Amino acid sequence: MTFRFKNQNPQQLALITALMSSIFIPAVLAVLGIFVPQVHLPLWELFIVAVAVFITVYVINYLFVKHYIYRRIKLIYKVIHRHKGTGNVAKSARTDIVEDVEKEVQEWAEAREREREDLEKLAAYRRRYIGDVSHELKTPIFNIQGYIHTLLDGAIHDPSVAIQYLERAAKNVERLEAIVQDLETIHKLESGQILLDIREFDIRALTDEVFADMEMKARERNIRLTYKEGAAQHFRVRADKEAIRQVLINLVDNSIKYGREGGTTKVGFYDMDTHILIEVSDNGIGIGEKDLPHVFDRFYRVDKSRSREAGGTGLGLSIVKHIVEAHKQTIHVRSNLGQGSTFGLTLEKA
Repeated sequence: MTFRFKNQNPQQLALITALMSSIFIPAVLAVLGIFVPQVHLPLWELFIVAVAVFITVYVINYLFVKHYIYRRIKLIYKVIHRHKGTGNVAKSARTDIVEDVEKEVQEWAEAREREREDLEKLAAYRRRYIGDVSHELKTPIFNIQGYIHTLLDGAIHDPSVAIQYLERAAKNVERLEAIVQDLETIHKLESGQILLDIREFDIRALTDEVFADMEMKARERNIRLTYKEGAAQHFRVRADKEAIRQVLINLVDNSIKYGREGGTTKVGFYDMDTHILIEVSDNGIGIGEKDLPHVFDRFYRVDKSRSREAGGTGLGLSIVKHIVEAHKQTIHVRSNLGQGSTFGLTLEKA
């Protein structure tokens, strides 16, 4: 017969120990009686010894386990519950507290491990973010510094050079201002400082306005702004109109920057029962598979040189994601290199 010592209550532990002792000690006395006649005991005396040992060992073990070990286990159990913020922790000695504590400790250890991993990810993200901000700010600051020092070293006396360098310095100042404004926008969105003005409006009419605002920029690259066939209906949605305007401007602006010159940017609307799906597509350079998971990260650029040349801050898509999530909606992207990209977001249907 085998006994399992795992997850036993005080009575079971005491009973097992008492049984083993009541068998072992009389057996030892019986063996000694064979070799040492002076300690030979008759069978009925051995039985009395066995009963006495059983009772004594049972009582001692039960009291020890219950009042010493289990009391300390309960203290650990209460500490765990206090940190977990759970309710009633009262348990009698008859409950399987060892198994409960084992389970609680395991869960607690797993939770601490998840917290540690999350903290490590946050620390790595913070380090990368600080490095990205420093890098993005360093470039325009370095350019401004170079232009100003060149002017101070004598170039200011040459009117043609002076005007050219001042214009370049002003352009870099504007870039610095754009980065700071975008960072401030993200901070306000993350901290909930921006309150959404939710109301009904026509998403197709708003897109017409965005097309009109972006028409000149699209013409510079000979890109046509249009709607997808069969997906240009008028739908009314519930959202913050100006925030969604910013989302559409960012997405259309990106499609122009990374679209194929002479290509097309298309917008489509799809009825999803309680929501409207809005898609903005281009037939440009596309996004590689390894870059897709990061397109909404701050300062992440698929084509770094082209982004800076076009004046992007690297924060546009991050702002887009924050605005959409502030509406408790979703945004996604699908793309293939050389075939273009499609960004899709949902809005609540009015």
